[in-house]
Amino acid sequence: QVQFVESGGGLVQPGGSLRLSCAASGSIFFSINTMGWYRQAPGKQRELVARIYMSGNTNYADSVKGRFTISRDNAKNTMYFQMNSLKPEDTAVYYCNRVPASTNFWGQGTQVTVSS
Repeated sequence: QVQFVESGGGLVQPGGSLRLSCAASGSIFFSINTMGWYRQAPGKQRELVARIYMSGNTNYADSVKGRFTISRDNAKNTMYFQMNSLKPEDTAVYYCNRVPASTNFWGQGTQVTVSS
């Protein structure tokens, strides 16, 4: 069974930065064309905020465009999410999964809290 493990979250002040990592068990990344970062804020539905294709092309939600950067290293079975200029509204649990998401692939997520 595929396991995605997210890490790198924490408490940061507005304007700060964090780098999230998503590690996968096995060599799964080579078989997934599109990977994504999702987030779920308190009281809200989980949303896709960024995706990256095997080609390296990327797409971002308007809410994070220009501030966040998604990347993947297939050889290391790892995906990253560089988050800069963080805002309080970025506070959420962040998850990685394929796009479209597979129910069985959801991990525990990593909490990102942006607050002064």
